[in-house]
Amino acid sequence: MLFKSLEFKNVHGQKVKIIEIPVLEDDSTYQFMLKVRLQTFIANVYANPNPKRVYSFKEYLKKALKWPVYEQIFKTEVLKNNA
Repeated sequence: MLFKSLEFKNVHGQKVKIIEIPVLEDDSTYQFMLKVRLQTFIANVYANPNPKRVYSFKEYLKKALKWPVYEQIFKTEVLKNNA
């Protein structure tokens, strides 16, 4: 899975970085949901008066989504024979 990051300055001029944003295929059923969640997350971080320097979007999704949906988005293929 590919991840991207986003860096911007918040209301108070502090640099904030959001990492581990998943890149989904265009035909993915979860693409719209992730865009909306990302916009909401960025708005919350942007308005926060005391932000951290780095936020993980993946960790946010782990708390915000139901576990089966989270697993579908971040599914990893099991390797056979430790290959």
